[in-house]
Amino acid sequence: MPEPNDHTASKGLRAWWASPPRSGLRLIIAPWEYRHLRAFAGLRIAGGLVLFSVSALTLGFGGNDAKTYSWALAFLAAGAGHLAYAFWELSIVRSQSA
Repeated sequence: MPEPNDHTASKGLRAWWASPPRSGLRLIIAPWEYRHLRAFAGLRIAGGLVLFSVSALTLGFGGNDAKTYSWALAFLAAGAGHLAYAFWELSIVRSQSA
């Protein structure tokens, strides 16, 4: 039986993935990312803003064909996805600190 202050790595992949303890949809976040949620959310926000600016540049300099609009829409959707995921991570951080 391990001691209460034993900080050795958990045995097996399932035990490693479950540390730190979390439930529900939070299990889809990797453990190393879950330990640093605020930093990863900041990176995702930065990436989302970059994707939004790439979308604007594509619309500005791409021309007037369907290919331009589809690429701009793809960049816009990816940026929105990054921002939504980042704000979800930040809501997890806020709920834990409260």
